[in-house]
Amino acid sequence: MFDKNQLTILTQELDSNRIKTREKGNINLSYIEGFDVIDTANKVFGFGNWSYSISKLDQVSQELNQNQNNVVCYKAVVQIQIHNTNHTLDVNRQDVGFGTGVAKSLADAHEGAAKEAVTDAIKRCFRSFGNQFGNSLYDKTKNHQNSAYQQNQNQNYNQRQPQNNQQQQQPYQNPNQTRNTQQNNSSFNQYEYQSLFNLGLNIVENNGFLIVTGDDIFSKKDSIKACGFRFDSKSKTWYKAIEQGAA
Repeated sequence: MFDKNQLTILTQELDSNRIKTREKGNINLSYIEGFDVIDTANKVFGFGNWSYSISKLDQVSQELNQNQNNVVCYKAVVQIQIHNTNHTLDVNRQDVGFGTGVAKSLADAHEGAAKEAVTDAIKRCFRSFGNQFGNSLYDKTKNHQNSAYQQNQNQNYNQRQPQNNQQQQQPYQNPNQTRNTQQNNSSFNQYEYQSLFNLGLNIVENNGFLIVTGDDIFSKKDSIKACGFRFDSKSKTWYKAIEQGAA
């Protein structure tokens, strides 16, 4: 089915630098990102030697959360096909994935949920090929939190600790702010984004917009969306216009 080189790659241990971690409830979950799975598939099977098709993409639920954001959930059924060097079907896998979209705009919530469901299904299909696609992450007896994540957590914790009374009153630090203003003169209500600060993120003012900065932003996208921020694919940043008259 697979040649010697492919089997060699597939049987290698998963590089800990590829493992990401996010919080869900009170549990830290380990995972590899969707783009990583696709890059690995291209590396192992070759460009053009694999493909996927969406068998089903259904909305599961829709509601408003406590912040009046739309919360939409989708379910996707995806099938992947792997072809040999003669471009004939060699292997196929099928699995189900779920995705949740949280946004002020209903359209954005649907978009986010649908994309996340398809990506989740693709990742679950590929996990049947072993460690390189994250199957080992499902082994509950192993500790998959890598040292890089732990260092980021420690760094974020240290940044959140108040060094004096003034910093305790003004929790957001904005070293990248382009305007020469003091934090206590910020044109937005800093405490409105306390949930983001608790995740180790910062809010930066730039030309009439608020920009989210910090480490491992992608894994915290649901919390960022819940605060009304939108993602700009060109600059790869989360942004939000500063509301006029905001405290």
